[in-house]
Amino acid sequence: MKQPTLFLPHGGGPCFFLDEDGPVPPEWRPMGDFLARVIADLPERPKAILIVSGHWEEPHFTVHNGERPELLYDYGGFPDHTYALRWDAPGAPALAHRAAALLEAAGFPTATEGDRGWDHGVFIPMKVAVPEADIPTVQLSLRRDLDPAAHIAAGRALAPLRDEGVLIVGSGMSFHNMRLRDGSVQEAADAFDAALTAAVTDPDPAARDASLAAWEKLPHARLAHPREEHLLPLMVAAGAASDDPGAHIFRDRVIGWTVSGYRFG
Repeated sequence: MKQPTLFLPHGGGPCFFLDEDGPVPPEWRPMGDFLARVIADLPERPKAILIVSGHWEEPHFTVHNGERPELLYDYGGFPDHTYALRWDAPGAPALAHRAAALLEAAGFPTATEGDRGWDHGVFIPMKVAVPEADIPTVQLSLRRDLDPAAHIAAGRALAPLRDEGVLIVGSGMSFHNMRLRDGSVQEAADAFDAALTAAVTDPDPAARDASLAAWEKLPHARLAHPREEHLLPLMVAAGAASDDPGAHIFRDRVIGWTVSGYRFG
């Protein structure tokens, strides 16, 4: 069955696991509850996941093709136990090869590698969404030039994977300005979120993609994203949606920001 595509907020560092033996901290609980429902809300359990995180950039789109990726604890200042978290899902080398071939066929110079661990933009949300770690997973990098149109086009190239039972996930944050976490930008964050959501849910896919490619024109865009690496996974998810509509499926306020999640198809 054809899978949708998703853009998921992945929180801040290991935010869902700050208490070694306790529940998700209250501020992060709505997001954690949302992520925990993501797989159950799909038309069927995916055969594999291809995930793009805001924490991996390469000169060219690069696909991780390892069989048993390690974890990259690319956060700092958190409790010791968060550097021993595990999410041991298998890699999917055949899917990695297929994804790279689709990108190359679309004209993108593409690389593969098998040594880099999954960063926290992968294993933290996936540990909540797929706690059994039983769905083979492949990570795709961002392209370092952060060109939104190129990331939409890359997603479009990967769209055939959806018909093969692969769930394409963009993992980032719809608002991401680490200097502003005191609630002082709430009004601006609301305005950016409303404009971004209007772009994502535009019923005309061509207009949607054009608006996302021109995201810097949205109100308070550079306040929301001084650097857009956490927004570009959305572009890949939107591109992979092809003509399927976008829907707003999550909104919450965390650390002074309004944060949303989206589904296409």
